[in-house]
Amino acid sequence: MRTFGTGLLVMISMLPLGCTTAKTTNTARTSTEQLLVANAVDQALDKIDFTPFYDRSVFLNEKYIECTDKPYVIASVRHRLLKAGSRLVDSADKSDVTVELRSGAVGTLSSDSYIGVPEIVLPGVLTLPEIRLAERKSQLGTAKLGLVAYETQTGRALGSGGMTLAQSQDNNWYVAGAGPFQSGAIQEEIGDGTTGAAALKYTDVPNVVAFTAPAVLNEQLAQEAEPLQAVDPVSLEKQTNNPDWVKPSN
Repeated sequence: MRTFGTGLLVMISMLPLGCTTAKTTNTARTSTEQLLVANAVDQALDKIDFTPFYDRSVFLNEKYIECTDKPYVIASVRHRLLKAGSRLVDSADKSDVTVELRSGAVGTLSSDSYIGVPEIVLPGVLTLPEIRLAERKSQLGTAKLGLVAYETQTGRALGSGGMTLAQSQDNNWYVAGAGPFQSGAIQEEIGDGTTGAAALKYTDVPNVVAFTAPAVLNEQLAQEAEPLQAVDPVSLEKQTNNPDWVKPSN
């Protein structure tokens, strides 16, 4: 029996073994961080009423803004001005109104807290490991933006302007190693943007490639084609479209 067991172990050790490793990568900034910033910016701009600039030529001065995701902040303000009925222009001398945009804070903050026992190092070589019964990992996005508007020609302020502040949060809970159980503003945004009517497809790219000739090109070729010359079946002489042409006598 002992010899049989030894032989079985030898046979198993001779079997070919294999393993697979999958390589994963992450972007320098996680999508969660970017969503937190964008969500906070959107919430901050939701508090601003741009309708007083309806049907006015508006120049957005970007000189005083410097922050994370600056292009998104600027484009979002432009979008809301257009939505309010403003006419955006590319220089101050073409505008009725100038809007100056500035940033106070645009960024994220992370925090980590748990309920349990921290790691304990006892004299000697004995160390008691950390035990986490419940854990919360949170990330907070903050956007503080300031705006002021004035008449371009006179420099007179149009209202008091002001600051707008908003925050976005992402919470991840772990209980006895299970999780994450997620909550926060961006989870609500993801749910609203990916379920229900937002999940419907309005465009679909085919999985085969096919092309058709442009219709304008076909019409142009038809117009440029020269008329065919008629041939007299008796004389075999070519006729032309000239009304003065006379058939030669035999």
